Amino acid sequence: MIRPLKLITIVLLAAVNLSAPAKPVPDLKFTDLTGHPQKLSSLRGSITVVSFWATWCAPCLEELPRLARLNQQYSSKSVHFVLISADEPKDRPKIEPFLQHHDITLEVWLGASLDTLDRLNLDNALPATLILDPTGEVISRIEGEARDEDLTTALNWLLNNRTGPAPAPLTKRY
Repeated sequence: MIRPLKLITIVLLAAVNLSAPAKPVPDLKFTDLTGHPQKLSSLRGSITVVSFWATWCAPCLEELPRLARLNQQYSSKSVHFVLISADEPKDRPKIEPFLQHHDITLEVWLGASLDTLDRLNLDNALPATLILDPTGEVISRIEGEARDEDLTTALNWLLNNRTGPAPAPLTKRY
């Protein structure tokens, strides 16, 4: 049997935890293709899909056209898509020709690494995707190649004011 004082303490601690604001994603720094600095905090204010990828990653090649198509589908709904490359600095000259060859016109940042994935609580495998709400809170993590339903479920849930079942906080697709 739980004593009344202990029960009150448990209830108060639970209430404090429920009312605590969600913690936004760490404010990591990258650069865009023109060399300008970019930070994850700059994505706040809109729902954002952040995909970590590399030119050498075969599943990324399958995923990138899907992200481009979904970007078009959700562009009028203020959903932002950003690709962050994990290519090594020596391979960065390959990125723009790769994107042009595959007709990918999404915003691209540079400078991700396995350490970046660790800091974002993602597995050390590409592709990896985060879906962020407008405050920068991670709503869903997708490790491996994201499927349409992995993305659309979370995006539609956010666009519909979080009504219905919440998306899975972590999906593994490998």
